[in-house]
Amino acid sequence: MIRLLRPGDWLLLVLATAACAASLPLALNGGIAERAVIKRDGEIVAQFPLDKARKFAVTGALGSTVIEVKPGAARILSDPGPRQYCVRQGWLTEVNAIAICAPSHVSLALVGRSQGYDSLNY
Repeated sequence: MIRLLRPGDWLLLVLATAACAASLPLALNGGIAERAVIKRDGEIVAQFPLDKARKFAVTGALGSTVIEVKPGAARILSDPGPRQYCVRQGWLTEVNAIAICAPSHVSLALVGRSQGYDSLNY
């Protein structure tokens, strides 16, 4: 099969590979996260800049969910939900990163100036 490729085919293959490699950083760059947005039942409860450390508790459907913010990152520290999926997400650092505590109806999202790729809206 390789013998069937002509010099123009090889040139096109190399240029296509280079174009894909060059565009990959542009596609993955969502910018710098600037704020942590905490929602309960889809409504914003609080917003914090990611410039200093703090903790915030929000009362959800099952009880109190604790969110921890440090410079450049945020996480859900504790949640009364049974499976702890949102707690296991760990520190969120990228724009549009999100941790959802579905049983508690609480979510934590990081936002910035630029709109990055958002898998929830895909």
